[in-house]
Amino acid sequence: MTSVRHVAHAVGSTGSSTPAYRVDVRVGAHQVVADEPTAAGGGDVGPSPFGLLLAGLAACTATTLRMYAARKRWELTTIDIDVRFDVAEDGRGSIERTITVPVELSPEQRVRLAEIAERTPVTLAVRAGTPITTTFLPATDNLR
Repeated sequence: MTSVRHVAHAVGSTGSSTPAYRVDVRVGAHQVVADEPTAAGGGDVGPSPFGLLLAGLAACTATTLRMYAARKRWELTTIDIDVRFDVAEDGRGSIERTITVPVELSPEQRVRLAEIAERTPVTLAVRAGTPITTTFLPATDNLR
């Protein structure tokens, strides 16, 4: 039997008394508001679902690189991760990630960090096309 390691948990909630497309999200002990931009009919009171996905990728990349640099005792004063999701005319999506590190790092250190960035947990999950299992349940009074 395969063992499963719990990594993260999020719960989203919206309803008829909530502004259109606003979703209140609880991630562990943290509260986040997700919404669609006004151009898509939302109120733009929080990041879009794709924005949250990209935020997770950026955060995972920065954290993983920082951990690796610390283990190697490399002076890594800043790491900036810029991530964008684009959709081509044929409907295919792509993610572009730009990582900026201090100029003082050697070419070898930058190459190694680039290799590490390609193997961050969120990068691997997105690239692998992680399976999603969906279950629908009827709402009951005791669940609200």
